[in-house]
Amino acid sequence: MKKEFCSTNGFVKFAGTHLIVELWKAKNLSSLSTIKKILKDAVKACGATLLKIDLHKFSPYGGISGVAIIKESHLSIHSWPEYGYAAIDIFVCGTVNPYKAIPVIKEGFETNDIQVVEVKRGIF
Repeated sequence: MKKEFCSTNGFVKFAGTHLIVELWKAKNLSSLSTIKKILKDAVKACGATLLKIDLHKFSPYGGISGVAIIKESHLSIHSWPEYGYAAIDIFVCGTVNPYKAIPVIKEGFETNDIQVVEVKRGIF
């Protein structure tokens, strides 16, 4: 029997859970080392398996875009330090719980001004 990589909530089977996370009044948005640590800690908190992190810093404001590639899908970030804003996607499949990454993200970016929208992807 092959291993199942889909998710279920007990009623519906789906490919994965996608959290669209918006941060406002956030800090640490132009620090490559801090964002890398936050991504690593978020991956660990939600029980995923980290494969690789790739980040890029832009000029002139120091915004960072990047992705943590995980065995179960990915976490991505795009930051606008000049506005104190970051857009983060957490997409996971299987038994990984993406909500466990939220406290890590709030603490790392030093904000409570956060919006989270959940989308079930690939409903079978």
